[in-house]
Amino acid sequence: MAERGGGSGVGDGRDGRKLNDANSSDQEPVVETASEAKEPPPPDVVHLCRETFQKTAEYLRGEMEGTIEDYKLLENMNKITIAKYSEMKQLAQDISTSLQDLNDKYKTLQPYLEQIDHIEENVSNLEQAAYKLDVYSKRLEAKFRALEKR
Repeated sequence: MAERGGGSGVGDGRDGRKLNDANSSDQEPVVETASEAKEPPPPDVVHLCRETFQKTAEYLRGEMEGTIEDYKLLENMNKITIAKYSEMKQLAQDISTSLQDLNDKYKTLQPYLEQIDHIEENVSNLEQAAYKLDVYSKRLEAKFRALEKR
């Protein structure tokens, strides 16, 4: 690199022009701009950069495809779940309807069931009476035989 011009660099421009200092206010200050060297990069760097960008693009495409597949899977799962819940809802409605029908039939049969309970109670009472009558008749028969033997 070439060494820059002599002096402190204050007040003199790099391009050889004199910059305004704080004491002279009649002109606007000149600002220096830096410029980069525009040398072309070496071909192997260009090749490596292109390859890196291609590999990164392939990686990102793969990630996006994987994410898309995940969303498709979730969408299918949601559709299946919706169908299953719809079936379950229909089944629950059918069960509810059947249960309501059974309750209505039970209410219709309730008086007959009460009559059956009443008849069962009467039969039980009659059975007890028959048992007592049987015991009494056996005692009576035993007494009659005893009297007959005398």
